[in-house]
Amino acid sequence: MNTSATLVGERNRVSGARRNITYLLLFAIVMFFVALSSAYVVSMANATYWVRFRIPQPFLISTAVIVVSSVAAQLALVSARKGRARAATVWILATLLLGLVFTANQRTGWYELIAKGNYMADRILANNGTYGEDYTIARKGITLLKEGDQYFLPDDVQRAKPLNAEMEDYKNTSASYFYVLTVGHWLHLVGGLLVYIVLAIRSLMGRYTAEEHTGIWQGTLYWHFLGGLWIYLLLFLTVVH
Repeated sequence: MNTSATLVGERNRVSGARRNITYLLLFAIVMFFVALSSAYVVSMANATYWVRFRIPQPFLISTAVIVVSSVAAQLALVSARKGRARAATVWILATLLLGLVFTANQRTGWYELIAKGNYMADRILANNGTYGEDYTIARKGITLLKEGDQYFLPDDVQRAKPLNAEMEDYKNTSASYFYVLTVGHWLHLVGGLLVYIVLAIRSLMGRYTAEEHTGIWQGTLYWHFLGGLWIYLLLFLTVVH
């Protein structure tokens, strides 16, 4: 009995330590994205020129995919807690597959932005989408008018002072931030995919039971966090951007 109690106590201690490490990791990631979000807001407020572009639809599809994947992750955890090893494995694999679908949609969205001239750290004038539909450009918060290839302030009724020459020196900072935020999230998601590959292998080997499934709990919490973080980023970029 003493040996059994000792083993249970040791298992609980290790499990508690792993949970604390998970919480610390999530806190560090939150601080990272809070810093990036703050930098974004400050840069936009101080920018002379700022490009506002339409967020491609694949990023919206990604949101639905990651929400569904989060449900699958939770079902894997519930199954593990009930000792349903086979069901847990199925839901772990489903989460992994949906994570790959999310990645594919992100890639498609980035390519759409690139196709319309929204490169990272490139010139504002590199945009080649439809003005007013795919993107607009603001000068100190005032949205410019475009006629032909020339940009004007709204109060320049005579269209006497095109701003193109001045704009040549400015970079598309908003696109740069968009890539940093979304790619940054995706890199953390890659870490989650690696975790779920390990979880899938261990689950197939029968390593998880109703009594011991801390690894699945960690993976599920991290995956829920990634889903919540993506929703935050999308709302942030939609509202603030």
